[in-house]
Amino acid sequence: MTRASPRVVLAALLLVAGAASAHDADILYSQVRRTAPDASKGGLPSGSQASSQASEVRQVLTLTAGTLGLLLPADADGDGTVSQADLESRRAALEVGVWDALPLTAGGQPCARTSHSALFRQTYVELSATFTCPPGPLRQTYTVLSVLPVGYRVILGSSLDGEVPGAVYADAAQPSVAIPGPGGGSPIRGVGAWVLEGVRHIFEGVDHLTFLLAVLLVGGGWKRVLLLVSSFTVAHSITLGATVLGWVALDGARGRWVEAAIAASIIYMAVENLVLREHRHRVLVTFLFGLIHGFGFASVLVGYGLGDAVVPALLGFNVGVELGQAAVVAVLLPVLRMVRRRPVLHVRTVRAVSVCILAAGGYWMFERALG
Repeated sequence: MTRASPRVVLAALLLVAGAASAHDADILYSQVRRTAPDASKGGLPSGSQASSQASEVRQVLTLTAGTLGLLLPADADGDGTVSQADLESRRAALEVGVWDALPLTAGGQPCARTSHSALFRQTYVELSATFTCPPGPLRQTYTVLSVLPVGYRVILGSSLDGEVPGAVYADAAQPSVAIPGPGGGSPIRGVGAWVLEGVRHIFEGVDHLTFLLAVLLVGGGWKRVLLLVSSFTVAHSITLGATVLGWVALDGARGRWVEAAIAASIIYMAVENLVLREHRHRVLVTFLFGLIHGFGFASVLVGYGLGDAVVPALLGFNVGVELGQAAVVAVLLPVLRMVRRRPVLHVRTVRAVSVCILAAGGYWMFERALG
């Protein structure tokens, strides 16, 4: 390894650290429920007359207070936090900044918004609106995505007459989506959608990947690595489940401390790699830090606004996280084992990469402590 190699790796890690923030809640969760007109209540004959009636559509949009702050100045009193009073005083701004930027159509005709409201929950903001829509398939354009930073997406879970067909996604490249109903398309269904979301989160979660790399650098053989990864998995599954199920509260302030603690775990692992020659206690340390990382995963999942989908979301997301981790280990471990066969190269690699990990962790700690 040349002298320039650590500098190159350090520069690359710092660029990635600056470009990515693994737990920014870059998801808006939208639930749409359409109530079809009931011909039997209006004295209408069933069939064509009923199908030509307008129907009521209710939408609930869930997002973090931070995301809402990117769309409009939600903190009306300027105290640094968003409250129910702030949302009520920003009612007109919510109508323009959010709902006017979410045009909803049915059969190519615009739906008429009849009401809207906003509720401040413990860890997120819930915006709801009611529309009157003409007959025809529903489609919504999420033009709010053009205002948000690159990478934001909408997870759309829809429901028509109580039937939930699954989840679809909208992003800046594809902001207009058809809202699925019975017999309409074949979107990703149930747990499968959350599995994919868990996998995506791991591959985009630069801090989790950095922590995993720090663990694997001195992980040892397959059995020991399996033990390390298993301890991390069990730990983050405990805190992820406890938070999503509501047993542990994770508000905005605590979420920021969690993010800082995740950065601290990366710093600690890097320092251990540089200072210690033996790591007999590494399984316990990995377990303890896994508990913290589980809160980080939970901060993302809770921000989706899961409603009745808590169990499939928790199960699928956790499975996706494990699949993503397994893929990373399967790629990295053979490479690291080859490096270990050359002791001098192994020592230099551990030192160089650990220095880079330490720098990235320090950057995240500084960024999150100030943010």
